Amino acid sequence: MFRILLPILLIMLTGCSGNTLKNKGVTQYDKSSISQFGKTDFDRMADYEIRENIESLKILMVKFYKKNPKELRKTSSDNAEIVTNWVFNAKHDWKFKSINFAQGTDALNQAFDESFDGDRVLSLITGLYTMIKKAHGGKIEFFMFDSLDAQAIFNSARNIEIVLWKLSSKKNKYGELFLLSNQMDEKNSNLSFEREFGKIIGRMDYFAYTLSEKSERVITRALQGIATGIFLPF
Repeated sequence: MFRILLPILLIMLTGCSGNTLKNKGVTQYDKSSISQFGKTDFDRMADYEIRENIESLKILMVKFYKKNPKELRKTSSDNAEIVTNWVFNAKHDWKFKSINFAQGTDALNQAFDESFDGDRVLSLITGLYTMIKKAHGGKIEFFMFDSLDAQAIFNSARNIEIVLWKLSSKKNKYGELFLLSNQMDEKNSNLSFEREFGKIIGRMDYFAYTLSEKSERVITRALQGIATGIFLPF
């Protein structure tokens, strides 16, 4: 069944806009290539899901830097695209001294911490990337013997919803949002951040439920969430 549905699923999982960012090691859907040996159709679906989400994170990082230029200046004098390419493609294992080497939900919480004076965009994107990767077993490419946890992927999607809530509601002591993103007022309307986050959440949810059905393990919907602002384990 997965072999029949794969082309449809891949279309649903893709959807990134064209951009000038560099791709690193993105596997194209070509069953004849050496890299595709040892992969099931479900593995290819997993490859596309996480890699399209990484592309969305690149787009979001550029957008956040352009909306919050003071954060970019904390990291580099280069433009948003150059810094984003460095973050996603350089060899640093996603450990940055400027954000206290924080990863996962620690980095996400830090981005909205009043006492943190580092690059909030870098902390946010690092937290999202490392959280999504960890939820996928620490990998971005999958083979037939790899095991994925649908619950971890589902919980990570819920954490991204909490990030969206924090972006629109968490403010510093001056009553200002920690990071500017979506904008809705009489003069301006910009929901592009929410749409890009929505793509990530949609891909992760779809994949988590598909994985749950395949493994015959029911996903548990935790009661805590946006109302508490506490990130779920993954």
